[in-house]
Amino acid sequence: MSNDTAVARSDNNKARQPAAAERRREEQPALLPPVDVVEDATGITLHADLPGVSRDKLHLHVDADTLTIDAELAFTLPEGMEASHAEVGLSRYRRVFTLSKELDTAKVSAELAQGVLKLRIPKAEHAQPRRIEVQAA
Repeated sequence: MSNDTAVARSDNNKARQPAAAERRREEQPALLPPVDVVEDATGITLHADLPGVSRDKLHLHVDADTLTIDAELAFTLPEGMEASHAEVGLSRYRRVFTLSKELDTAKVSAELAQGVLKLRIPKAEHAQPRRIEVQAA
């Protein structure tokens, strides 16, 4: 599914003025994890593939309308062993999304299980569908 939906847009090159430590972190090369974004009437759910990431190495951050997924791979070889072949040379994931004003970023929930991050962001109360009762005249 596309990352560009009505309520969340992938924006890894968004220009911001982060603090010096954050700027250094952003400048490091990182893998772009594949992310599926599913929208329903009550909000969006993001499913990000983050194999090799543990909960303590996963950093989620919401700042105004920006969601950042930043994670470090926890894969290490046992002492005295060397990799004879490695296809992935980077040790971190990073993905940035611009969120719609319709979303309630104060109610974000996240789960990480078997290398898949499930992030749920509900729509704000004013953006939820609602039924309007018609009064008899």
